[in-house]
Amino acid sequence: MKVVSFLQGILFLAPTLLTGFPLSAQDHGFPFRDPSLPLDQRVDDLVGRLTLEEKIFQMQNASPAIPRLGIPAYNWWSECLHGVGRNGIATVFPQAIGMAATWNPDLIRQEASVIATEARAKYQAPGDTAGHRVYQGLTFYSPNINIFRDPRWGRGQETYGEDPFLTGRIGVAFVQGLQGNDPKYLKVVATAKHYAVHSGPESSRHSFDAWCSNRDLFDTYLPAFEALVREGKVVSVMGAYNLYRGIPCCANSYLLEEILRKRWGFKGYVTTDCGALWDIWHGHKLQPDGIRSAVLGLKAGSDLVCGNDYDYLADACKAGFVSKGDIDRSVTRLFEARFRLGMFDPPGLVPWAGIPPDSNNTAANRRLALQVARESMVLLKNDGHALPLSQNLTSIAVVGPYADMVSVLLGNYNGDPENPVTLLQGIRNRAGTQVQVRFAPGVQAPEASFLEGSRRPQGNAKLRKEALEAARQSDVIIFTGGISPLLEGEELQVKIPGFSGGDRTTLDLPTEQSKLLASLAATGKPVILVLTNGSALSIGKEAKDCAAVVKAWYPGEEGGNALADILFGDVNPAGRLPVTFYRSVLDLPPFESYSMQGRTYRYFHGEVLYPFGYGLSYSSFEYEKAETDRDRYSAGDTIRVSVTVKNVSNRDGEEVIQVYVKGENADSLEPVRTLAGFSRIAVAAGRDRTVTLAIPVQAFRLYNQEWGEYRVEPGDRTLEIGSSSADIRLRRIISVHR
Repeated sequence: MKVVSFLQGILFLAPTLLTGFPLSAQDHGFPFRDPSLPLDQRVDDLVGRLTLEEKIFQMQNASPAIPRLGIPAYNWWSECLHGVGRNGIATVFPQAIGMAATWNPDLIRQEASVIATEARAKYQAPGDTAGHRVYQGLTFYSPNINIFRDPRWGRGQETYGEDPFLTGRIGVAFVQGLQGNDPKYLKVVATAKHYAVHSGPESSRHSFDAWCSNRDLFDTYLPAFEALVREGKVVSVMGAYNLYRGIPCCANSYLLEEILRKRWGFKGYVTTDCGALWDIWHGHKLQPDGIRSAVLGLKAGSDLVCGNDYDYLADACKAGFVSKGDIDRSVTRLFEARFRLGMFDPPGLVPWAGIPPDSNNTAANRRLALQVARESMVLLKNDGHALPLSQNLTSIAVVGPYADMVSVLLGNYNGDPENPVTLLQGIRNRAGTQVQVRFAPGVQAPEASFLEGSRRPQGNAKLRKEALEAARQSDVIIFTGGISPLLEGEELQVKIPGFSGGDRTTLDLPTEQSKLLASLAATGKPVILVLTNGSALSIGKEAKDCAAVVKAWYPGEEGGNALADILFGDVNPAGRLPVTFYRSVLDLPPFESYSMQGRTYRYFHGEVLYPFGYGLSYSSFEYEKAETDRDRYSAGDTIRVSVTVKNVSNRDGEEVIQVYVKGENADSLEPVRTLAGFSRIAVAAGRDRTVTLAIPVQAFRLYNQEWGEYRVEPGDRTLEIGSSSADIRLRRIISVHR
């Protein structure tokens, strides 16, 4: 009987393996195959046919096939942080922190839709394993919406910066672009991670216990997650590795059930981070074995485990630690997602199933990567109009360890670009034959000693001499410095001064780069500093020696061309910082502290190098007036703020209008100010433009620790309108009443 059943399963599955899709209901009589039935009825039918062992296997990221039902194997773990990752050739967009620097949610929504298209193209390619293997599925562990509270965190590059509102706006757009707008079928599944209160240190994340006040939890760490659940309708949420107040995030019923499901109405599935349940007994040492750790995760609300820790659930069931209902609840949530992806329906019914394989890595997608890179770059300094470069240039010296390095284009969790354009190559492309480009690294990259396959590094003295010689022979010097994703990132084993486990212990530019910059400036030639990395750098001393500074982040496969477009003036920069640039790491509280006091523009009271929201342009803008639709509002209202901006230069440009709510009591635990709205707009030279921003009064809410809930207190509020958090041009006072 078992042999017959096995053969029947193989015969049924054969067409599925060829097409990537199961047979229709007419070919197989199970109700769950019938697309005309309601979703819940189909899921209940399928789950009801599974054995306990089959259910448990389906709750792990590498879910095996169930041949007797025609269910193909599926791996839930795929990556698409800034393009389809770890799955061959794909379009590589700027790293997430660069996406945030665009301050353009509509553009990021468009990018995410392209990423989902490429994911579908790969999933449906002839001969592909159709999601059987890791990184080849339609369920993605992105976006990372943790608040980048401290620039030392190496994974901050994966986030949308330090502000809850900006993170929420970019995050919602990214999720909507990934999941699509079809009322029945998902394009792909997005996963909001890492829930919650998680942002380093990397070296202790498997044992760390994060503590913060309820006000910090609800005013800083949770709002972006709430926005992605309520507004973005994100289908999946990933729990973090660390403890929160002594309880593992992946086994924390307060986070996963009370807040996520009951308060916010989350209907999707929760996945653990990879190995997070293993951490409960090995890292956190809170349980004696894997059985009890698995039970904690399941009972608290983790439906899917990245790993095989739920193998222990069979024994847990036998021992009576968990019930059939506990198992069925999670399996039901998981199959709901697979049904919504159209995995059990004929391709003709699923709008996304018609995406052809050649939709991956197209010329149009590459153009979009170029646009995002252009919009992400931030002009931090431009003394004497050093940029754009003069049209009369005859020679350029490109100096720096990262000028011709592909890794600084990619960041982490990236795909493989077919033709990446390094910073050096982009400058050469734009310079053409009319301008001589001399290249000299000038100094070894800090990571040169451990780069796989690297040649024996040259001495810095020789490299420095070559760089200075090239500089003296050139009209202008472009120095490409900073750090690389080989130094900052997830749990890296890096033993270099200034770096620890993927995090940083200093915000300074590497010493040898700083020394070389000073020598280059001493030549008397103008120096343009181009910075690569995923965070803030304390470059006060270096910036003084430079005529201009451009923050390029990790700009994706078209990074070199995008940089050249800005340097040569073909593109007018308008990127804005999604993080604060501090003067020194000494200005920050201890990295391990999760209190927000003294961190980010919202709670920092000292002098900064470059403020949150800052960025220059080749154009100049004046803020002429700001008006609100009325003066008094109730807690449920939306304020309409109309702002008129004039371009007072002779060049078309873009301005990012920012609206902040000023804290009423700077000595209290309230934020100094909080971003409540923004709009990136194009304004023609010599023209003005009026834009209306909608600001919900709920943007003024703060968590009231006495009441244990959010409250919008009555009274006056000051709306601050300007070009950055420290460049306020106009103010409007409005009143809130009960």
